[in-house]
Amino acid sequence: MRCPTCGADDDRVVDSRPSQDGQAIRRRRECRRCGVRFTTFERIELPELLVRKRSGDVLPFDRSKVLDGMSRAAKGRVPAADLERAATEVEANLRAADQREVSSEQVGLQVLAQLRDLDPVAYVRFASVYKDFQGPEDFEKELSSLRKDAPPKAR
Repeated sequence: MRCPTCGADDDRVVDSRPSQDGQAIRRRRECRRCGVRFTTFERIELPELLVRKRSGDVLPFDRSKVLDGMSRAAKGRVPAADLERAATEVEANLRAADQREVSSEQVGLQVLAQLRDLDPVAYVRFASVYKDFQGPEDFEKELSSLRKDAPPKAR
């Protein structure tokens, strides 16, 4: 590991512990040359997960996009830590399917399922954009399915 200050590759690990989410190892390091302390994270590198969009484009899965969409839908309603866990769960569920490529619809349905459990208002906000609601009847239909406590349906 190179020191961010002097560029030397001679350091020692001062402290090592799991990160808050348990998905990485956090290491506190000290450069032996200049004495600066810095932090590094070690994560497992998983095979790339690809998402096929409706347009036919294939893009790498981006957890931050999922988290951003969930955050916008849940603005001011759900703690950030809960959204982080939900985004991690979405990715884990998609990877559990053991497919290298998933559809954007599969991603959206996973997000809807997580938001349904977290907050009904956030769920309806996300569903209104994801399912392209055109009028009040679309909201009424979604609210009635939410009340029935049925799993989200594909578009």
